[in-house]
Amino acid sequence: QLSLLRFTVKRSFSTSHSSVDSKEIKKFQLLAHKWWDEEGEYAALHSMNDIRVPFIRDTLLSMSSNYHLGNPLSGIKILDVGCGGGLLSEPLGRLGASVTGIDPVEDNIRTADRHKSFDPVLAKRIQYKSSSLEEIVEESMETFDVIVASEVVEHVADLETFIKCCSQVLKPEGSLFITTINKTQLSYVLGIVVAEKVMGIVPEGTHEWEKFVPPEELERLLESNGFSVKSVNGMLYNPLWGSWSWVESTSLNYALHALKSGAPAQAHATDTLPETDVHQRSATAGTA
Repeated sequence: QLSLLRFTVKRSFSTSHSSVDSKEIKKFQLLAHKWWDEEGEYAALHSMNDIRVPFIRDTLLSMSSNYHLGNPLSGIKILDVGCGGGLLSEPLGRLGASVTGIDPVEDNIRTADRHKSFDPVLAKRIQYKSSSLEEIVEESMETFDVIVASEVVEHVADLETFIKCCSQVLKPEGSLFITTINKTQLSYVLGIVVAEKVMGIVPEGTHEWEKFVPPEELERLLESNGFSVKSVNGMLYNPLWGSWSWVESTSLNYALHALKSGAPAQAHATDTLPETDVHQRSATAGTA
């Protein structure tokens, strides 16, 4: 989910703190029709669902005593920020969640709407809106139980503004899930040189190394804006097999779970979830 965030000035933010990057919008506008090609430019995002969906599901279930067989996320309101064509929104909807997907690229939303329309169950559970996060803040204060921002923060122009907005639309004790790319020499070589220029795993120009976010920087921003970071887990993509796995090292990709302040202290959620095979990192874990 490659997000991007066209900015409309709201009362609580000045124009100098926009999370929008207009270049990002233009970049992904060109690929909007390719979201559901599982062998195409977004193949790695399709296969990422194999680990990011169970990570979100099992973390949420570990904090709840209410289980709905067949629809484990029933009753949970999720905001998928930078939803793209709906690659993550749809599996979350199939798990029973009520999902709102937002993306500033209108063609992405058209693609997502068209795809969900083929499934009448998803059509009821998911709604999409062409919007930036800032644009929905005032109408959605403390509305969502969960925010997912998968492969998004490396595309925003102002990360702190983005995090402040996440806090505003989350309910007290709500969960924030982020997946992104670390800012290391290894991530430059493998994430940009190899993935984009050599192997073509993602389209050339998709990422800018300068905008990659180290986990310690992301944790610092979250903690200073009312979140408590609960887990940081390394992720690794194998281009030969087209599959993702959990790893100890966060030097390339990583997934983070944080709770909005006021939440009771939780045990590391993934410690009790062997099926996700997550190697838990402490909240203060640095880069590998």
